[in-house]
Amino acid sequence: MQYISTRGLAPPLQFDDVLLEGLASDGGLYVPEKWPKLSKSEFADLKDLSYPEMALEIMCPYIGDVIPREILKNILIEAYANFSNSQIAPIKQIDDSTWLLELFHGPTLAFKDYALQVVGKLFNYVLEQKQKTVTIIGATSGDTGSAAIEACKNQAAITLFMLHPKGRVSEVQRRQMTTVESSNIHNIALEGTFDDCQDMVKLLFSDQKMREKYNLSAVNSINWARILSQIVYYFWAGISIQDINKKLIFIVPTGNFGNIFAGYAAHKMGLPVQKFLVASNENNILTRYLNTGNMTALDVKPTIAPSMDIQISSNFERLIFDVYNQNGTSVREAMNTFRTTNSIRFSEESWETICDLFDGFSANDQLIRETILKFYETQGELIDPHTATGIAASLENKNNTDNNTVCLATAHPAKFPDAIKDSVGFSPEAPKQLKKIFQKEEKFTVLPNDFGEVKNFIYKNNN
Repeated sequence: MQYISTRGLAPPLQFDDVLLEGLASDGGLYVPEKWPKLSKSEFADLKDLSYPEMALEIMCPYIGDVIPREILKNILIEAYANFSNSQIAPIKQIDDSTWLLELFHGPTLAFKDYALQVVGKLFNYVLEQKQKTVTIIGATSGDTGSAAIEACKNQAAITLFMLHPKGRVSEVQRRQMTTVESSNIHNIALEGTFDDCQDMVKLLFSDQKMREKYNLSAVNSINWARILSQIVYYFWAGISIQDINKKLIFIVPTGNFGNIFAGYAAHKMGLPVQKFLVASNENNILTRYLNTGNMTALDVKPTIAPSMDIQISSNFERLIFDVYNQNGTSVREAMNTFRTTNSIRFSEESWETICDLFDGFSANDQLIRETILKFYETQGELIDPHTATGIAASLENKNNTDNNTVCLATAHPAKFPDAIKDSVGFSPEAPKQLKKIFQKEEKFTVLPNDFGEVKNFIYKNNN
């Protein structure tokens, strides 16, 4: 399997090099040259598999012989061994045609664990084979940071620098990152938004001298390995429902477009999806694009669903590249326009193609709180604010019973105790791993949104 850049200038790479590169050298994102397709018999064979076994079958075509099948099998078994639910990603029926896919049973209680527990172990294997070390630089709007740190801590071949927007993540999210005691982990609280953090990471990657000196890599969803690992739970959900007479609608709380793009990849492989519904908070650039055809970045507004406080959804570039029939020149020109003007209108044909498969919905803080309360009153369970945007979308989409609707539950409610208390009048019970972080000392460095300052910090602290 070869991977190509969305901007058409970087050389094609195999999976192991894509893993280590993270961002392509031309500033683009790597995608598979061709989408593997599952035959009907291969699809049917998935139904009796455990989650790690299904992951093996889904991921093997993308990895090829770069990692031997038996080694990949053991990596996946080990990656999911410490999840708190034996099903890994249990799916619960809410009503006749609506399901909730729980993606918060990993060590940091968010859907990012489902990819990063795998990615961390893939890094370890590939680095050992190549006898290399790597410096990982990441940006987080909340959950990626803790999941990446959990996956990479105490790894001698990895030094990790994680940027989060100062004051714009929940206290629980911050403490999950900053209380980890590991000499290879460095937390940076950047004075800015998540988009500023993400831009800083891309700037650092564009410094070729730094990139080569420290062998820079990424764990954000700009790294294809993240997307690949997330394709699995879309197949898991579809096969768990076991209703061949209905197609699927996936409602996905969406910020950086990585999670929902993994669903798109599953669709390209043959999963029968009728529609993907992008659920967002008031930072609804994608919903506005789907409604109007115009993508314009506005100022980021802080909300009670902070992991989606994003205006620049990096992975949307992967979708545009696919819809543009892999025309890297057109994508490169479009993304340069968006970068300089904060606004772009992609071709009318591409907009119509995207709208055939994607729809958008956004919820303000009041609707999120109301949805958390309503779900608790009707289902007896708490949901986090991000999941609530998806549930709100499903309630608006209630009349569509010709399909099975799957809402992705992306984080444990205890990660957002203030929002839950404001919604239902009490705080959720914290799992034991969250109780511990309030007894530990935090360690992080506040830096201005300045390339030179961040670069110097990385130089001084690189192991």
